[in-house]
Amino acid sequence: MNVDTLIEDPRWQAAGLEALAGRACAATLAHLGLDPARFEISLLGCNDARIRELNADFRGKPTPTNVLSWPSEERAAPRPGARPAQPQPGPPGMPAGLGDIAISWETCEGEARAAGRAMEDHVLHLLVHATLHLLGYDHIHEEDAALMEGLEVEILAMMGVADPYG
Repeated sequence: MNVDTLIEDPRWQAAGLEALAGRACAATLAHLGLDPARFEISLLGCNDARIRELNADFRGKPTPTNVLSWPSEERAAPRPGARPAQPQPGPPGMPAGLGDIAISWETCEGEARAAGRAMEDHVLHLLVHATLHLLGYDHIHEEDAALMEGLEVEILAMMGVADPYG
């Protein structure tokens, strides 16, 4: 899995964000029957100030958030509760871009602490969640949320991470 990582906040370097992202993104793709070697994701490890700017610019919400994602193309399912169409893989050696993810240190760390979870487990969860967004999954409708959360739980269990919703 190629995760092109840009670290703006050095705390992410110390936390091993690049390795965590490779693990979470590859597990998500593999679970859905996609070859991780044929896809690429861009990742920004930033802080709350930076993600606040991104959230304001792209979603009109001038507040920090834990993770944002921008799919490279629209992949939404045709109806609530349905699975999105699988993206086309790139040829060997030329992975297809799925999109961009940004993740904020302070918000993630605060959420992990408040939930009594290991930071690593929380980051893995957020990266699985964001990767599913890049693949067209969403949680706007109840049926979509159930599908997406079920996939998250399955993928995280494969990585040895407890159900974040349980």
